[in-house]
Amino acid sequence: MAGRILIYGGSGGIGSATARALHARGYTLHLVGRDGERLTSIAQEIGATFTRGDVADSSLFSRATEEAGDVLDGLAYAIGSINLKSLQRLTESDFLSDYRLNALGAALAVQAALPALRKSAGTASIVLFSTVAVRQGFAFHASIGMAKGAVEGLTLSLAAELAPKVRVNAIAPSLTRTKLAENVIANEKMAESIAGLHALQRLGEPEDIAALAAFLVSSESSWITGQIIGVDGGRSSLRTKS
Repeated sequence: MAGRILIYGGSGGIGSATARALHARGYTLHLVGRDGERLTSIAQEIGATFTRGDVADSSLFSRATEEAGDVLDGLAYAIGSINLKSLQRLTESDFLSDYRLNALGAALAVQAALPALRKSAGTASIVLFSTVAVRQGFAFHASIGMAKGAVEGLTLSLAAELAPKVRVNAIAPSLTRTKLAENVIANEKMAESIAGLHALQRLGEPEDIAALAAFLVSSESSWITGQIIGVDGGRSSLRTKS
């Protein structure tokens, strides 16, 4: 039976696609995002409630959880950044900002929602988001790779701590066609070049990631926890050209 899910990043590409996928499965949703116009539009489209705010504001997490309701069956923290700089160009502010947005934000979101998740009639599910760059290793990804590596560590730690009442998994996508990635793929030749690095010869679409997120939230994945799952067109493990 479908329940109520809290989604951070509900106005973003992967977050909104996840919201739509869960709505199609019959879940009721509470969305969190900072783009008020887009957030309102998506919420109206799928009949969701929402909280507007920035995850850089620590007070957002308790407010969003309170507005989401007393009982939650799942949480998705679909927040990310793409900060590609050489090590020499990265500042302390860059490192702290990426860590706060990706890792600390995820931890605080779970911490605030945990009492409501523990009230779920079944096993609640948390889905976090990493990146293929953690395990593969790419140049100019030091800050985001470090931050998302922390997300993977958080995933495993929480999966152990919160079992058996709450499951925790993470998805590690490769480059996906979202607004967040538009500066990277604005040049079509560059986009084609990056797509060619994947065994499946294309970039990801938000729906590719959302399909797995919806599955991990659902009871269909009830024996899956503590996993980092790549949705990356094969980039993390396959080389089709010598």
